[in-house]
Amino acid sequence: MKAIICKHYAPIQELVYQDIPDPIPEANEVVVAVKAAGVNFPDALIVQGLYQDKPALPFTPGLEFAGEILSCGKDVTRLTAGTRVLGFSAGYGAYAEQVKCHATSVVAIPDDMPFVDAANLVCAHGTAQHALRQRANIQPGETLVVLGAAGGTGIAAVQIGKAIGARVIAVCSSAEKLEIAKANGADELVNYSEQDLKAELKRITQGKGVDVVFDPVGGDAFNICSRCMARNGRLLVIGFASGEIPKLPVNLTLVKEYSLIGVFWGSFTQHEPQVFANNLKELFQWYRNRQIKVITDAELPLAEAVDALQMMVERKVKGKVVLLP
Repeated sequence: MKAIICKHYAPIQELVYQDIPDPIPEANEVVVAVKAAGVNFPDALIVQGLYQDKPALPFTPGLEFAGEILSCGKDVTRLTAGTRVLGFSAGYGAYAEQVKCHATSVVAIPDDMPFVDAANLVCAHGTAQHALRQRANIQPGETLVVLGAAGGTGIAAVQIGKAIGARVIAVCSSAEKLEIAKANGADELVNYSEQDLKAELKRITQGKGVDVVFDPVGGDAFNICSRCMARNGRLLVIGFASGEIPKLPVNLTLVKEYSLIGVFWGSFTQHEPQVFANNLKELFQWYRNRQIKVITDAELPLAEAVDALQMMVERKVKGKVVLLP
């Protein structure tokens, strides 16, 4: 089968598209014929050795996928060949024509859910859902600032914030990106390249400050938001797409009495599997009710994985990118 191979931690351009042996499932594993593989920002970090997890070399990158089960290990009883599933791996494996994973890492999907939607649903929307549900415990009527609101996790946070009943303030770098956030439910729009972010947040919240900030960007926007928090607010650290890991003057959390909260969705799925299972049920219900939807900006052949990752790194993606084996 064909797969993308990371032979050593290096720039994205050094990934290789080549033939590797077809996988064979162990007792508790399944092999899935990949119909679509989601592309996520952590994928780009992992292959460069810049992520907290470093798979043994060589490896195939890719966190999430959708497809049909080809074969099952002898101890797998709840799944059969031909079942349509979405899946998530432990940081690698999805950028291939076939992927092997533990049977608990795949979930059956409805017949009317497109593979492209399924492949792009879990990581971005799952991260936003976990951040807002378990980490922030956001409540209806609270204000939610979403930085990078036109990216994959940003759009997911906008949609889920609205599904929960929050007042969503989308923050982006251009009018075009803000239109995407607005189309996905944002109540207020701030173009930080043209407007004073601190002044706008103060105006919109009438001086109260922000209840919850969803930040997958880092950099200057984090620094500004750290000074705009309401009492009992929650500043969620999702990632650092800007490339800059900010430093927080912790006296701000003391004076303003707000919390800084880290969000690591991969760790959550492993440590709280039952809560994650309940989250998936809620995600599927929101999807059926059209309260959330997957925005796919581009569909590229598997062989063009480097281009897909480069788009992600350069922050040119509005929503998600998917690879098609």
